[in-house]
Amino acid sequence: MNRVRILLVLVVALLAGGGLAAGTYSYLQNVPTKTVSMPTRPVVVARANLALASELRADDLTTVQWPEGSVPDGAFSDPQQLVGRGLIAAVVQHEPILPGKLASKEAGSGLPPIIPEGKRAVSVKVNEVIGVAGYVLPGTMVDVVTTQSPTARPEDMTSKVVLTQVPVLTAGTRLEQDGKDGKPMQVTVVTLLVTPEQSERLALASNEGKIQLALRNPMDQSAPVTTGIQPAGLLGRGAAPAVRRSGSGRPLLKPVAPLDAPAPTVEIIRGDKRERTVVG
Repeated sequence: MNRVRILLVLVVALLAGGGLAAGTYSYLQNVPTKTVSMPTRPVVVARANLALASELRADDLTTVQWPEGSVPDGAFSDPQQLVGRGLIAAVVQHEPILPGKLASKEAGSGLPPIIPEGKRAVSVKVNEVIGVAGYVLPGTMVDVVTTQSPTARPEDMTSKVVLTQVPVLTAGTRLEQDGKDGKPMQVTVVTLLVTPEQSERLALASNEGKIQLALRNPMDQSAPVTTGIQPAGLLGRGAAPAVRRSGSGRPLLKPVAPLDAPAPTVEIIRGDKRERTVVG
């Protein structure tokens, strides 16, 4: 008798639970959904990654609907407003095209629009060694070291850092590094961004002697003043070149003659006696 009561209670509980679940499911399925519409505006974005100094084409651009309350200042809504304009900064895929990354309409595209006012782009011929095995890429910072003799005598040959913290604009004909794997590539020409005064120093260094590029960390803002080094100082046989300053305060190299080498001597041994005789 007790078993029958227990079974009846279980059956009633199952039926009640199933009915409640079915009713809840049916109610949720019939609840009307509310849709909230957000006002949007068309914004021109990059269809793919665009390199520095690229000329914008219609195929490079697309339009997306952007929430009106968060549209970037200066964003364009019509791609035709941008066709033919040059980029002065790289743009990534789906990034809005903003005026701060565009050259003026009169400037066109290519290298000239990305040269800031008061700066000059100067190209120097390099090989794999001078170009730091291909690691000198656009956007990196270098120091320029020159090696030359102010008197045309080999003993006065001097190596000196003549420019520091020089930005690299291009390497070869490329305006940015290899986009596939970023591996270094050998180039023959490096274009540096310098001031007019620095362009004079760079031209003189590359024409009168040899130059070497020294790659540096872009976070390193130091600019130490070096005295240079001559063969005698390099081999420990003489002092480093003295530094004197011009009227403008710039350090100038002053060649210092190496110290005289010690005179040769001969050691003579007679039994248990030794004596040294200076030759010549």
